[in-house]
Amino acid sequence: MKHAISLTAAAVALSLSSIASAAEFKPAVSYDTAGKHDRSFGQAVYENGVTAFQNDSGVSVFEYTPANETQREQGLDRLARRGYSPIITVGFNYSSALAKVAEKYPETDFVIIDSVVDLPNVKSLIYAEHEGSFLVGALAAMVSETNAVSFVGGMDIPLIRKFACGYEQGAKHVNADIGYYQNMIGSTPSAFADPVRGAELAKSQFSRGSDVVFAAAGGSGNGVYQAAKDEGKLAIGVDSNQNYMFPGTMLTSMVKLVGKSTYDVFADYKEGNFEAGLDVRNLAAGGIDWALDEYNRDLVSAEHEEAVKAIAQQIIDGEIKVHDYMASNDCSF
Repeated sequence: MKHAISLTAAAVALSLSSIASAAEFKPAVSYDTAGKHDRSFGQAVYENGVTAFQNDSGVSVFEYTPANETQREQGLDRLARRGYSPIITVGFNYSSALAKVAEKYPETDFVIIDSVVDLPNVKSLIYAEHEGSFLVGALAAMVSETNAVSFVGGMDIPLIRKFACGYEQGAKHVNADIGYYQNMIGSTPSAFADPVRGAELAKSQFSRGSDVVFAAAGGSGNGVYQAAKDEGKLAIGVDSNQNYMFPGTMLTSMVKLVGKSTYDVFADYKEGNFEAGLDVRNLAAGGIDWALDEYNRDLVSAEHEEAVKAIAQQIIDGEIKVHDYMASNDCSF
């Protein structure tokens, strides 16, 4: 009888432990100031990460969007105080705020997308943008009729130059003599929210001969895409699949699967699996891709599709080495 009681008590204890663990799982996501409907980075996290996870698991994810830059740290502090964990922060702009808050709340687990915060309770999700940019650069060179392609970046920082360098490498891998033009919109975060300037730079590049432009410029990219449509040129989207925005104009999009990463983090955490530190999502790991769908199918021939897939496999197999601008702070290749 004592043995039976002991087993029953153990079962109850295990059950209570499981309930406690479930109760402690309070996931949250903190978007950047552009929010979750930016038709880019934040929207991918929201639709393919947060919404998909909630639908599949039945677990509610708390969402926070700061109204301005100063509210990033305040919002994270509030989420940590209220017991949310893990807390996913969307974008490199959270780096300094997260470093302060994560150190203050060592028992809370955090994730940052697109930056590295070296603390024992932070997972840093980094993507091989240079590999994906190489692919869309190769495609741009394949379809260019003017033998010239271009790039418009948002804020002039190493991360954006990483996109640009990969794109240039991909284009010149296909055609070593192709013309290449590059401009950055500005040196502050506001460069990601200036579509008028984005359009001006794109039009300037078109006047120099470019007929395919790749924008890694946040909301400023909308101006680049509109300019391409107005001028009868082709554009390439970034971060999420933006092909639908201007069908017939968007050649493709360089996709960072940040939504899938968000889903994976929440799903793993729910099962008790969380590992802080650096987590690199490259082509081989399924963290990067290029978009082909009904909106751009007519722009990409079967021959070009197979050529891009072959290049992707060569990168995965190590036959093509794509230089990472952030490894040396230059684009020598």
